[in-house]
Amino acid sequence: MLLGIGVCVIIAFLATYLGGLQRIIGGPMIGLFIGMLVANIKPPEGDFKNGTTFAAKKFLNLGIIVTGATLSFKEIVGFGASALPLIIFNIALALGIAYLIGGKLGVSKNTRTLVGGGTSICGGTAIATLASIIEAKEEEMAYALTAIFLFDIIAALGFPYLGRALALSPEQFGVLAGTAINDTSSVVAAADTFDKLLGDLSMSTSGLTGGNLAVIVKLTRTTMLVVLAIIFTFVTINKKRKSLVAQGNNGSSSINHESNESVGKVVLRVFPWFILIFIIMALLNTIGVFPESTAPFIKKLSKFLVTTALAGVGFKINFKDLFTKGIKPIMLGGCTWLGLCISSMTYIFLIMPK
Repeated sequence: MLLGIGVCVIIAFLATYLGGLQRIIGGPMIGLFIGMLVANIKPPEGDFKNGTTFAAKKFLNLGIIVTGATLSFKEIVGFGASALPLIIFNIALALGIAYLIGGKLGVSKNTRTLVGGGTSICGGTAIATLASIIEAKEEEMAYALTAIFLFDIIAALGFPYLGRALALSPEQFGVLAGTAINDTSSVVAAADTFDKLLGDLSMSTSGLTGGNLAVIVKLTRTTMLVVLAIIFTFVTINKKRKSLVAQGNNGSSSINHESNESVGKVVLRVFPWFILIFIIMALLNTIGVFPESTAPFIKKLSKFLVTTALAGVGFKINFKDLFTKGIKPIMLGGCTWLGLCISSMTYIFLIMPK
């Protein structure tokens, strides 16, 4: 078992290093693909397999908890606050598109949730967080991550040139990149390219570049993960409670739906406590409990833990399944991302001042 965990940790170190060499593909995504590659060369067995499974679940929960310490509701001020209505609308839009079109494509509900949440919030971190809450299967998580990854690369590479071609102001590009590119590293990469394309013209009236503004909007958007996590936690608890009550009515469980005490016990049993700690960590960071000097280390630690977990997830995925069963989730990811792009562009040209 320790060998399986150790291999996932080693993969995480390698993925983190490779992710640091460029800004387009983040370490967590690289970790997932390395895990998949190793597993398809030599499938895990016995205690080694148990170790990768442990890493996939436990390191993920721990990574999510630490991620909470990187979030702060203070981000929702200034320029970020001005984009908040669009961010909230895009979250609802992405989930709506994912559920409607995903249903037509025959994509599982969990995958639809992950694609919608990942596209609208912050890609891999949102998918990892929601996957733990709704107890999605490893393959559902991998399909969603792959879908998000493909269109994130397209956005990171193409948006700077699209923004230049459309003569977007720094403020307009900041909103577009901050709301329609998922991974923070990809937002930074696109923002840097845009600033270089504009040169001296990249400075906004506020004294910030289009790249700076894009990161501010992205951080505001990432903070909404806390809200989405709370919503899906209660949805999941309610779903489990109803399921257990139904079992009790059928005589297959001792739970009595008329007993408030029994219902309370059900809630305590199914509540994902790591999410509560995640929320507490975010609140503590908001009020300044964690010194600013520790922020870089905490961010690196949270990403490393998630990367280790995704390496473990990769050991569960077969390439053949990814290129057969994963096609529909990828199509869904494209439709959802396109919906967000149209929404953000509409806001930029019809509502937002240039």
